Amino acid sequence: MIGNGTHPITCCLFDDPLLSYLLPPVLITVFILGFTFNGIALWVFSCHMKTWTSSTVYLVNLAVADSLLLICLPFRTDYYLREKNWIFGEISCRLLLFMLAMNRAGSIFFLTLVALDRYFRVVYPHHRINAISIKTATCIICAVWLGTISLTVFILTNGRQRSKNGSNNTYYCDSFTVCPTNINYHDLLFILVFFLPQVLVLYCSYMIVWRLRKRNLDRHSKIKRAVQCIVLVGIVFTVCFLPSVSTRIEILRLLTTPQGSKCSSYQSVDRAFYITITFTYMNSVCNPLVYYFSSPAFQAFYLKIMKCPQHSESESEMDQPNDAPITIPNSSSQLADRID
Repeated sequence: MIGNGTHPITCCLFDDPLLSYLLPPVLITVFILGFTFNGIALWVFSCHMKTWTSSTVYLVNLAVADSLLLICLPFRTDYYLREKNWIFGEISCRLLLFMLAMNRAGSIFFLTLVALDRYFRVVYPHHRINAISIKTATCIICAVWLGTISLTVFILTNGRQRSKNGSNNTYYCDSFTVCPTNINYHDLLFILVFFLPQVLVLYCSYMIVWRLRKRNLDRHSKIKRAVQCIVLVGIVFTVCFLPSVSTRIEILRLLTTPQGSKCSSYQSVDRAFYITITFTYMNSVCNPLVYYFSSPAFQAFYLKIMKCPQHSESESEMDQPNDAPITIPNSSSQLADRID
């Protein structure tokens, strides 16, 4: 049973004109910028990076996950322009929501892999994990994709399209709903998929900065780039995902209150959730900054485009792998070689 009144019902769905005015221009802007930046990133990976390493494999798959998510945004824009009316049918609704959930989780997991990769290269520079082959890194990536799909495939198996006010011509298409009678598995997954990687990213960030400052090795340019990369990953995590997770937690909190059986209690926080969920799409625009700070090839590429005077020196880094042979980092220069 669906409704939007003040009486106890199974699930609550809201028509909010503000979302129809606010979200379409934001989603289109994110789509254009994100597709441009990630397209350039994939081009650089494919055509301007001659030597691939495990780090490269993680970054490429992060760009792929972001690109697959961005493909969904024009359809989401159409949905809001039609005032939350889905016209493409039940199967396409399920597929769209699955793609959004899968690639949002995939982006989080690949960002976490990037953070862990930086962590081991700086904190444990002679650990054998830093010397894994491309084949092993590919196996890790396949395991992450399979895990992500298994966590989100339930969206494909459950009906997601719901008629609006009993109409046979207009339909909602949302995977996040407010159901006062039960807690949605999707809500719990959405929250856990953020917090568990966030703890890892924050821990990696703290340990990298602490280790480098303890040994006075944080002044070398390449080491600074590693620090900038891990700090940027933490910022992207927090800014892009924390707002929507916070609003979803507030919805779950309201479910336990005496007013939790009334849909009217959720309308404002539900609006806030759908506004902040667009921040998770902005993650696809921010991630190319991670590529820039994590790979010298990207810096050399952009310097070359801008015809920077130093680009000739940076061009030599285009052919260098991100992983150097394992060395014992007794100095900042040795550790810098290990990071790249």
